[in-house]
Amino acid sequence: MKIVLLGAPGAGKGTQATRIAEKYGIVHISTGDIFRKNLKEGTPVGLKAKAYIDKGQLVPDEVTCEIVETRLKESDCEKGFMLDGFPRNVMQAEALDKMSDIDLVLNIAVDLDKLMARLTGRRVCKECGESYHISTLQSAKCAKCGGEIIQRADDTEETVGKRLGVYTEQTQPLIDYYSKKGLLKSVDGMKDIDDVFAEVVKVLDGISGRA
Repeated sequence: MKIVLLGAPGAGKGTQATRIAEKYGIVHISTGDIFRKNLKEGTPVGLKAKAYIDKGQLVPDEVTCEIVETRLKESDCEKGFMLDGFPRNVMQAEALDKMSDIDLVLNIAVDLDKLMARLTGRRVCKECGESYHISTLQSAKCAKCGGEIIQRADDTEETVGKRLGVYTEQTQPLIDYYSKKGLLKSVDGMKDIDDVFAEVVKVLDGISGRA
């Protein structure tokens, strides 16, 4: 089973990705992780990416595609994989078509207005990173370690607005692209985590022949 996972910042994509990988025994490929790995190990393609990053420039699509293609050729991807963070635009999607046959594009759909409230209301412990939300927060101290609870700089309304704007701009063309191919399935990401996963399982069991 070869899956592309789409979802806005704060949609719970990471949580669902972990559960999917565990249940279906497929490798979760986060483009952020493989970028960091290639940079750390100083691989040829990692050095290509570093040359742009050191100049404060965006890594070109061609280099990003090369990093992903190299990862997909590794043996643990033979039984399937789940891409998270790639493709980010139609050019990358077209490149992916040449690398592999994708079975499904799973979109965790969310109401962006409600997502704004979810993200700007998020608070974290400065010490251990435990996450909270102002709607249920009962203390200015972390219940886990007693550390100070703060709002992260990237959770302010201005920053979140920019992130969601970029996501919408990049992702809508992808949704259209995969809809036309008949590969897109959406689940309601505004439900509770367990309910979202139940929807995900229905979709994945349907394409994997488990249903």
